[in-house]
Order: sequence, then C-alpha cells, then structure tokens
Amino acid sequence: MSTVLWLLFWLGGLIGLAYLRVSLVVATSAIGAGLLITTFFSHLSWFSLLVLWVIFAGVGFCLNHPDYRRRYIINPAFDLMSKSIPKMSATEKVALEAGTVGWDGELFTGRPQWEKLLTIPAPKLNEEEQAFIDGPVKHLCEMVNDWEVTHQLYDLPEKVWHYLKEQGFFALIIPKKYGGKGFSEFAHSEIIAMLAGRSTTLSSIVSVPNSLGPAELLLRYGTAEQRDHYLPRLAKGEDIPCFALTGPEAGSDAGAISDTGIICKGEFQGKMILGIKLNWNKRYITLAPIATILGLAFKLYDPEHLLGDKKDLGITCALIPTKIPGITIGRRHLPGNIPFQNGPTQGKDVFIPIDWIIGGAPMAGHGWRMLIECLSTGRAISLPSSSLGSARVAAMTTGAYSRIRRQFRTPISSFEGIQEALGRIGGFTYLSDAIRYLTVAMINAGERPSVPGAISKYHVTELGRKIANDAMDVHGGKGIMMGPKNYLGRPYQSVPIGITVEGANILTRNLIIFGQGAIRCHPHLLKEIQAIQHQNMQDFEHELGQHISFFLSNGAAAFFHGLTFAYFASSPVNNALKHYYQKLARASSAFATVADTIMALVGGKLKFRETLSARLGDLLSTQYMMSALLKHYTDQGMPAEDMPLFRWSFDYCLGQFWHAMDGLLRNFPQQWVARILRLVVMPLGLPSYGPKDKLNRKITDILTQPCEARTRLIGNCFISQDETDSVTQLEIALQGSVRHADLFKRICDAAKHTDVAEGTVKQCIDHALTTNVITKEEAETLYHLDKLCEAVIAVDDFSDEELKSGLHTKPKKKSAAKDHDGTDQDTTHPHKTMINQEPNF
Repeated sequence: MSTVLWLLFWLGGLIGLAYLRVSLVVATSAIGAGLLITTFFSHLSWFSLLVLWVIFAGVGFCLNHPDYRRRYIINPAFDLMSKSIPKMSATEKVALEAGTVGWDGELFTGRPQWEKLLTIPAPKLNEEEQAFIDGPVKHLCEMVNDWEVTHQLYDLPEKVWHYLKEQGFFALIIPKKYGGKGFSEFAHSEIIAMLAGRSTTLSSIVSVPNSLGPAELLLRYGTAEQRDHYLPRLAKGEDIPCFALTGPEAGSDAGAISDTGIICKGEFQGKMILGIKLNWNKRYITLAPIATILGLAFKLYDPEHLLGDKKDLGITCALIPTKIPGITIGRRHLPGNIPFQNGPTQGKDVFIPIDWIIGGAPMAGHGWRMLIECLSTGRAISLPSSSLGSARVAAMTTGAYSRIRRQFRTPISSFEGIQEALGRIGGFTYLSDAIRYLTVAMINAGERPSVPGAISKYHVTELGRKIANDAMDVHGGKGIMMGPKNYLGRPYQSVPIGITVEGANILTRNLIIFGQGAIRCHPHLLKEIQAIQHQNMQDFEHELGQHISFFLSNGAAAFFHGLTFAYFASSPVNNALKHYYQKLARASSAFATVADTIMALVGGKLKFRETLSARLGDLLSTQYMMSALLKHYTDQGMPAEDMPLFRWSFDYCLGQFWHAMDGLLRNFPQQWVARILRLVVMPLGLPSYGPKDKLNRKITDILTQPCEARTRLIGNCFISQDETDSVTQLEIALQGSVRHADLFKRICDAAKHTDVAEGTVKQCIDHALTTNVITKEEAETLYHLDKLCEAVIAVDDFSDEELKSGLHTKPKKKSAAKDHDGTDQDTTHPHKTMINQEPNF
C-alpha cells in the first residue's frame, strides 16, 4: 500500500476505536494488531518500526499497569486538577446543587439520547384550564385598555383588581385544597402569554404572585401552619405578596446582600419571645407599593448562639406582614413607563418572631437554595411567557399591517426588505414558542431545570428585543406615534424590563449558562471534583479514565461527522427531520470536544474569562434551542405548512452555533490549540451560515394571510370583540384585504394609464365604477374596506392643552394616613385598606 493508504488505515482505525469508546485493553490489543500488520506489509524502515514498537510498548505498559498508571498519570492529574479547581462561594455551591439535570445534561454528552427528548410528555391544557382561558382570561383582557392603564391611571382600574381576586388570578399555582386553581405550569404559561399580549402591566401583576412570590416558597418549604394560614388568603387575594431580594448594593450578586437579621429576644404582642431584629433597604420590588405580605431575603446572624454554635447562618427568607412597626413602603418606581406596581421598601429595627422564617427556625440559612430552586423555576415561566405574548402580537400585527399598508399600489410585504424583517419576526416568534414549550414541558414533568431556565429567560427575552425592533421598523411612523391606536409602543418600551429583571441578561450569558451548566451537566466533571474534595483516588481514577474516553470519542465523532456532513450521525427518525437531528448530533460532539479542551487548559480561571464562558454558553444554548424546535415541531404533528418556520428557526440556530464556535476559536489565547480544534470540529470550514432568503418569502406568506400556520404561530393571542379596538380592526382589515385582493387588483389595473393612476384608492374605485369595471355592490365593499384600512394606518394626535395636561384625568386627592413610623401612607388603593391579621405561629 502507498503511504497515503497507510495513513488512512491508521487514521480510520484510531478514529474508530475512539468513536466506539472501547476499553483500554481492547484499544491496546487493536493498536498492537495494527502494528503487526504494518510491520509485515508496509515499506517502513526497520528503525521507524522499532521506534513505533518502543513507544507502543512503553505507553501501553504504563497505561495498563495499575501502579505505573497511578504514579505517572493519575497522581499528577489529581494534583493538577486540585490546584486548578476554583474556590466556590457558598452561593455558587448552592446554585450548582440546586435544581435537576435533564435534557441539558444530554447535550454535554456528545451523543444525545433522543428518546429522552421525545418522551418528555407534551404539555396540554385540561378542560378546566381551557375553560378558564376561554372565559375569565378573555374577559379580563376585554376589560383592560392598555392606554388607560399606562397613560391615564398609571395602574389597573379598580374593577380589574377586584376581578383578578374574585377569579383567582393570583392563585394559579396554589393547590385547590387551599382555595387555589391548581393549574399546570403549561396553563400558567399560556395565561401569562395571553395577558402579556394585551397589557404588559397586567401580565406583570399576575406573574409575581404565581412565579416570583412567596406562594411557591410556601408550597415547597413552608410549615403546615404557614401554608394553612397564608395560602388561602393569597388564593382569595386577601393578601397581596411581594418578594424583596434586590437592593442598591446587591443586584445580581446575592452574596452582597447588606440586609441583616440578628437573632435575639424581644417583646412581641406583649410577650418576650425569640425573634429576629431586621434592617433592610430594597428596591425594584414588584407589588411592594400594595403588598400586604412581604417575602424578605436577608443575611441572618446569631451572635449570642441562641439557635446553635454557628454565628453566621447565611441567607434566610421570611414572610412579614407589611403593617408591623418599622416597615416603610417607598414611592413607586416607573419601569420603562410600564406602570405595574413597583417600588422600594425599607425596614428599621423590625422585630419578628423566629417562626416567621419560611419553614420555621430549621430553615434558617437555607434561603439561597430556596430562591435558586423556586424563583429560577418561576423565572423560566413568567418572563419567557410574557415575552412570547408580546412576540405573538408583534407577529400578528406586523404581518397584517404589511399586507394592508401599500406603497406604489403594492403591499409593502411584497418588498424584499420587508420580507427579510418578516422572516425574522416569524422565525424568532416560532423559536421563542419552542424554547418556552420545552422548558415548561420539563417543569410540567416534575423537573426543576435551572440551566434551561436561564437559557429560556435569556434567549426568549433577547429574541423579543429583536422582534420588537423589526416590528417597529416595518410599522415606521405608525409604531412611534403614541396613543390609543398604537399597539406596539408600550410592548416596545417594556422590552428592557424582561431583559433586566430576575438576572440581567449580560450576567446570565457571561457567567451563568455555561458557568453553572458545565459542572452540573457534564457527565464526569462534577464527579471528579467530588472525588478530589473527598481525596478518593479510586473514584477519581475511574472518572478520569471515563472522561478521557469520553473526550477522545467526541473528538473522533466531531471529525468524522465534519468530513461526512453528519450523514452518519444518529437520528431517531427517518422522515424529513432526520438530517436536522444529525446536524444537532454533530454540534453536540463538537461542543463536547471544545468545551472539554478549554476547561482543561483554562481550569478555574474560566469563571473570570467571561467572553470565553459566554461563547461556550452560546454553544450550549443554541443546541438547547435546536432541541426545542425538534420537540415542538414533532409534538405539533409536523404540519407541512409550518416547515418554513421550523427550517428558518433551525437554520438560524445552527448558523449561530457555528458562528459562536468560530468566534470562540478565533479568540482563544492558545492559537495552536485553536487550530487543532478547528481542524477537528470544522475540517471543511463553517458548516452553516444561517437561513436562506427564500424562506423569508414563505414566512411572509404565512404572516400576511389567515391560515392554519399563522393561527398556530400566534397561539392564544387575544383579539377583542370590540370592533373599535385597534388590533381587532387590523385583523378585520387583513381578512377583507385578502378576500377582496382580486377585486382591488381589478380597479388598479383599470386605473392604469389614466389620470387617476396616481390618485387615491377612492378615486380608483370611482373610476372603476364609472367605467363599469365593478358593480355598485362591489364598489360599496371596496369603499368600506378602504375606510377600514385608513383607520388601521391612522395615528393619534393631540392638542397642546392635552399634552400639557399630561393626557390623563387628574386623580382624586388621596387621603393620607400616618403610619407607625410617621410616613404618609396611601390608603386609596383597594389593597391598602385590607385588614392584615398577623399570624402567631
């Protein structure tokens, strides 16, 4: 054989051994057999063969002899990893241990087990949940006028507040035995999405008690007495909750909380009891201005050792009625001109019974774990669902508007520049729904997916920002003129809220997604770290061996799939989705190879190399997003009409994956390593560049006419029964424009080469009627449609007096009552006058 064939023989053999993850003994035997074949049949010199046999014998002996393997390989590796493992703070350790690992762990393996994805139960609404959406939820949306809420009242109308309480909107997740709805997380998500499409203010107010408030903490950690007291009151709306975590000096870094609680004895309700003296300063707290019950996170100290030997107990969570002495509720914030109730709260020397800790005294110091496990799950639902609701409205309205709005007698949706924007809007909306769907499905199935929750929150809100920008660009002046007719302005203003709250997106991308996911989800890394911490050399040796086999196998798979365009990668199906699964399988093996290499070389310093961590996080996230698309499209029954949306979204994610891989390797400090990795994972260059332009046209067709694909895309998007509603008018105008498109074309053709060719639509109708091109009945139809289209593209205008007066009715003078600390307290809000009975647990 020629030299090239011998090289191929050895390259193929070594790749095959690594790919199959054979045992050390099998690999040694196979390589020895290969050397024998080479010795007898190749034309290599005796000296070259001698060198190869010496190397084989030395390395093979060391690897297969236990004592030598430990002395020369295991022990040095143990010492090296011991030095490179970063020191973790208490909050980091809790974050790593909290939640569960599901499909996100499969993406780290390089060989995802597809059945684990496809067997996640598809979430569905039951009859009660569907009836609630069709009834109270739609009625609630009908009650809310977002312009009134955001510009006149700066709050929900009082009748809406009462309806929210009466219909149990604050009790979606509370079990029925406590008076709640006991809905699934999927129903919870669908409700938030529908409300967000109508009013961001409304969805924010409903989200907090169900996702980010004390109810979830009580259900999981509260004592029986706490649950029995609070949950029925929360379910009825007798208590309005908020949760106070963020302070001026502690935003994303919970470890920097300066709010303190000191365990001591004090007088409470005339008795000397063991309690906690609290001092806090919190801000950005949603529902704080109207809350009757305050969930509080603080650092708890026991200087007199009244609970035990430990002085610094750590972050703790307690529930505190807001009427007890020492609590101040500050004036309201106005986040992004979206007036959901949000504000600061302070406490000075507030003394509470120690039983007010959520879960009682035994849960002192366990607050951070409680927050990580509960609030991260809620965050995975509330913010992605809210962003999806706004995205659905943007897709629905932008598609309709681009079909109705004409330039040069042509719908602007016919222009390629508009189609490019519509392609992104449709694709990103479909992708957002898929991400939300998979994450909620995992939660519905009983998982607590902390890493997928972070991915969902980050990417769905970021996609929402892109959708909002494109929607505003397509609408032009219509989108920026504020007023009752503007259905985009407030959602556009609210975009930074979702991006900023509950873990700012910069932090999430740069530190959390990969920083948390790498250790939690890697099949061997956490076990190796635990073995090192416990000085367990036997377990370390086993895991290191498995890790090396894992690394070599993924490298071989990545290289092989790169050469064969992934046509031999695994796929659970043989249909139109087969090659998409194979592309994702290739991406998984490439990611596992690169991530392992970088973690080995950078070690503990990776947590400080934020751009590297961010790009690794992008690689993990885009794999999760592609998985979500496959799951979503499959569970929907693989409708052919939706294929353009699926293809655009998948191609976008795949392009983003390889773009992130390219950026990671171009910026990796050890460029010689980067070149080797590039050869391994991208031997033939970049495999994908994103969606093709032809898909934009197909998505435009979906968005600009009533069809089943459009109906599935916009989901439960609310459309009012009031025909004066701006969104309703838009939908009616779209249906009319599509239905009478041929008629409109007829009058435009008749007007060509005439004096009215450049005139108004009304003039074209008049001309067509005069020349008998259309009948009188057809003319009346077109006159009506023209007026409706004019109303749709119209914008609001105001007089100087209206603008100077603030465009809202001046509120009635509020009565002020002096609170216990001498501050003025608003008593006009319907929730401020509630009697709050203090519990005695």
